[in-house]
Amino acid sequence: MKRRDVLGALLAVAASSTLPLSAVAQQAAPRRLPWRNWSGSQHCLPEARLAPASVDELRSLVRSAHTVRPVGAGHSFSALVPTDGTIVSLSRLSGIVAHDTDSLQATVWAGTRLGDIGAPLEQAGQALLNMPDIDEQTLAGCLSTATHGTGAGIGCMSTFVRGLQLVDGRGNVIDCDADNHPDVYNAARVSLGALGIITQVRLQNTAPYRLRRETRWRSFDEIMETAEASADRHRNFEFYYIPFSGMGFTDSHDLTDEPLGSTEKIDQNEGAEDLKTIRDLLERVPKLRQLLLGSYLRILDDEVSVESSWKNYASERNVRFNEMEYHLPREHGLTALREIRQVLEKDFPEVFFPIEFRYVKGDDIWLSPFHGRDTCSIAVHRYFDEDYAPYFAAIEPIFRKYHGRPHWGKLNTLDRQALRALYPDWDRFAAVRRELDPQGRFLNTYLRSLFG
Repeated sequence: MKRRDVLGALLAVAASSTLPLSAVAQQAAPRRLPWRNWSGSQHCLPEARLAPASVDELRSLVRSAHTVRPVGAGHSFSALVPTDGTIVSLSRLSGIVAHDTDSLQATVWAGTRLGDIGAPLEQAGQALLNMPDIDEQTLAGCLSTATHGTGAGIGCMSTFVRGLQLVDGRGNVIDCDADNHPDVYNAARVSLGALGIITQVRLQNTAPYRLRRETRWRSFDEIMETAEASADRHRNFEFYYIPFSGMGFTDSHDLTDEPLGSTEKIDQNEGAEDLKTIRDLLERVPKLRQLLLGSYLRILDDEVSVESSWKNYASERNVRFNEMEYHLPREHGLTALREIRQVLEKDFPEVFFPIEFRYVKGDDIWLSPFHGRDTCSIAVHRYFDEDYAPYFAAIEPIFRKYHGRPHWGKLNTLDRQALRALYPDWDRFAAVRRELDPQGRFLNTYLRSLFG
């Protein structure tokens, strides 16, 4: 039988022996707003939405606007974009500007989507050192929020930056790197879009490479016992836990010269919908839910895919959600995850999205959540039109208990005082921000609450 036929048969048995279906969450009311993010949790009615076709156009725009907020792909869940001023898209500033064969560096327009970088870089004899698991983000948005992939020996995307060009609050163009305006460089690699608008990025890349990606279904206990060793053994390693199942899956990538090819893959969007269907049927009977899910997940085949690196990192995500992600010192990650699972399965039977666990190498960037420490990142999710607040409010204290720093693009409740205590270079960043943007053009309500 096919995988989904087996699931259907199990659900039919479960439905005939349990309580009536739980109520499905109400659909969100239709929104007719000029801008909203991917999940719909952030929205605004800006005075203008502009997409300059050149740096000179951008400079003029900044000089004439009262408040300017850059927007990428809208994949951030925090309130970085909303403004009643001007929203600026860099979608017309996209593509590879130049590349150097000897240094394996390339200069890229900041409005380029990550998914549009891999192919032209490969044609130029280069490849990104790593990528996140979603490639819809723009390069500028990715860097500004310290977006990351996974790999215990690999830093976040901002660590690949070797130079930046940005337009500051006066409309001036600044080129910076480790030797030229080093303070601007240290601040701008993770900037929240609060210093200026990044226009070009010079990236340190590597020669094209091929990855063998392996996905394995395993029990939660087995994953926890082997996670640390797996993170050190594989070039890239992460895992997911499926709530109320006792099961999860690991995802590893390693360099290979094997021929291209792939086994049959599970569609992750179908998988999310399957988990929602099971939740809707069995929310009130968690023991049966765990029995069904555990039985179902144990029959799934492992997956192997060999591809060019840029084709093997990301997965298409069409099922929308809201997300909270914190970055914890590596030594606390697994302990925190056990506590999160306990709270989730005790108090939140409505949750069905998997928990994601990744590894990231530490760095020295001022506002990087990975500053000064090797890190485990833990992400929790709720379906986009369901209330995420109670679940996230219960989990966030666990993140904070273990000295976590929130992902800048994900939901959190930390204020200026709490964030300043987490970043030893917070005041240095704030000083550079004031210097580059003395009139506060790049501050919306949220960023003003952080930087004044």
